[in-house]
This record gives sequence, structure tokens and C-alpha cells, in this order.
Amino acid sequence: MNVVNPRCCGIDVHNAVVVACLRAVQEDGKVRKETREFSTMYRDLLALGDWLRNEGCKVVAMESTGVYWKPVYHVLSGDCEVIVGNPQDMKRRAGKKTDRVDADWISELLAHGLVPPSFIPPPEIRALRDLTRLRVQLVNQRAQAKNRVHKLLQDCNVKLSCVASDIFGKSGRAMLDALVAGERDPAVLAQLALKRLRRKIPELELALQGAFTEHHAFIVRISLEEIDSLSRQIEEIERHIGDLIKPYGTHIEQMSSIPGVDTTAAAAIIAEIGADASRFGSDKRLASWACVSPGNDISAGKRRSGRTNHGNPWLRRILVQCAWAARRTDTYFGRTFCRLQARIGGKKAALAVAHKILVIIYHLLVEGTFYEEQRYDRPNPRQEVAAKQRAIKALERLGYKVALEAVAS
Repeated sequence: MNVVNPRCCGIDVHNAVVVACLRAVQEDGKVRKETREFSTMYRDLLALGDWLRNEGCKVVAMESTGVYWKPVYHVLSGDCEVIVGNPQDMKRRAGKKTDRVDADWISELLAHGLVPPSFIPPPEIRALRDLTRLRVQLVNQRAQAKNRVHKLLQDCNVKLSCVASDIFGKSGRAMLDALVAGERDPAVLAQLALKRLRRKIPELELALQGAFTEHHAFIVRISLEEIDSLSRQIEEIERHIGDLIKPYGTHIEQMSSIPGVDTTAAAAIIAEIGADASRFGSDKRLASWACVSPGNDISAGKRRSGRTNHGNPWLRRILVQCAWAARRTDTYFGRTFCRLQARIGGKKAALAVAHKILVIIYHLLVEGTFYEEQRYDRPNPRQEVAAKQRAIKALERLGYKVALEAVAS
């Protein structure tokens, strides 16, 4: 095989130590290999960078092992090209396995150009990604705390959720705070209702009768304090996200023009794929990278499975949420979702629409345009014929004789 990188280095990364194997082709054509071991402390990583710089090494490859590759990447990326590869693509054959053997194998793959690079976003996108992912985690934690309160109220037979649509709104929160403070009279608690909920005061008096004890009050108080603390943290994170996405205002507007995609979702998508979608090469490669396209498992001419791979769970999650939001709109995405849902079910339809949304996002970012409904909502001749046949058969089953006549547009 042809040597693509005559002087390169393969690094086997761990938590406390990294093993680097330098591979260099000498003038006489012989290959010289030198393996060194370094600690992952910052000073030792700088020493690793100095060694590679003195040896004239410009290309380094390593596996994306957990988060352990990140400090190595941050130190070395300023002096040389660092390729972070998928461990599945760099896996060695079964047999003798040591850290030195793994580093040597990675250097061999890199020398022959057999390490496909993973997508590493620039620093500003990585900072935005950290905040958007943290926001998702905090929102999930807040939802868990709210569910804890719901379960506790059911445990003490307080049926507030049967009357109020949101027990954490202004009215519901005032009643919960009063319960924690020691108020147990249902009539007094019901009078805390505001606006339209005051029409249900008799129902509230019945719903607030229960065996709410000091034990329940203690747990509800702890949960409410957790909810308030998480809400403040989420608001602070959203302010920081708003500051970071200001340079990408145009890209946010482009994606927000798509039905089902709001500003929060657009910021999360930018954080995962970056603002320069052209680096993926095509919409198909982007969809394959995100693993929202159908799987490709064919053997002996038979298609065995269309199941998608795992991919980026953060991007997949937000795209599926956008698909479910688009389902409630009278748009191309909404009609496509309903059509697919009737045939393959809601979850598969959501993933199919998520695929379409990501493909359109790619074209909008690359072309610098905004979403246009008429561009994508074009009539499909096969779907038109199928819809016409279904309508005719439905009328014939009811005893009608159907004669079709085209109407001039």
C-alpha cells in the first residue's frame, strides 16, 4: 500500500497515561519507529508536543476514547494536525494487545491514510455545545423533580393535578407553598386560585382534601427548592447561549423558518453540526453521520434490516422533537408525518421527518436561503394516484358509481 504520511505518530490514550509511537520513513526507505510513554498531566503533554515538533511530525492520530482524548487534542492541535478516529475503524485484529502494540497499529493505519477523521467542531461551537447539552440535562432533572411532586401528591390523595392543568403555575404553586407552610384547610387553599381557575373552586376544595402530613411537606419543600434552583440555572444558561449564538443570527433565522424548528432547537442544531455544513460534503453524508437515515444491511441481495445506528443522540433527539412539533402544523412536514404515521407508526414517522428536516437544514446553510414551502411541497404523482384510488374505492363501497372529470386549474 502507498504511504500517505511518511512521518506520523499514533497515540493510544488512557486516563493517566498516553503511549505515542512515532513512525518515520528514512532516506534509505527503512522505517524507524520510536515509542514513548507520557503522563496525561499538562506538563508531560507539553513534553509530548515538544518531542513531536523536534521530530518534524505533522500528523497525529488517536482514538476517541471517552473524554480522555480531549486534553491531548487541545495541547497538540496547535502544532500539528490531530486526527481523532472512531475506535471501530481503528480496531486491531484479535490477538496480543498492549498499549504499545495499539499505538504502533494506529501509526501504521495513519501512515497509509486509513484513519477516517471524526468531526471536531471549532472552539466556539464546542463551547456552545457544552451549554446546550447542559441545558438539556438540567431540564430533565427539573422534570424529574416535578414528577416527584406529582407522585407524592397522589400518595397523600391530593388530586390537584385532576383539576389544575399545571400544578406548578402561579395558582398551583401558591397552593403547594401553602401546604408546605402548614395550611390544611381545603377551602382556604382553594381561594388561592387565580383567574380562570377560580371557576373551579368547588372542585379544588374536593381535590385538596387528603392526608397531607409533615413528612409530605418536607419532601415537597425540598423538591420545590430544587425546581427553583434548576429554573434559575436554566435561565442563566439560556442567557449565555443567547450571547454565544449572536454571531450565528442569520443561520438561526434560516433554520427557524422551517416548521417545527424554534430558536432553542436551532441553537442546539448549530451546536452539534456547526454553522459550516459544507464540511460534510453532502446532505446524505450529514444524515448518515447523524444516523437519521435508514440503515444499510444487505447480504446475498436481500435487505435484512433498515434500523438506524446510534449516531449523535443529542442531535437525533432535537430533530425528532422538531418532527413531532411539525406534525401539528398544516405544512409539508405535518402532512408527511400524518401520511407516514398511518403506515409505519409515529416513532418511525418522526425519524423519517427528522431526516427530511436535517437534509433541508443542510441545503439552507450551504445555499444561504430560507425555507420555502412550495419548494418542498410538490405533488407526487404516485401519491396522487394512490389517494385517488383510495377515494374511489371508499365511495364504491358505499354504493356510489364514480366518474372522474378533471377541473382546469
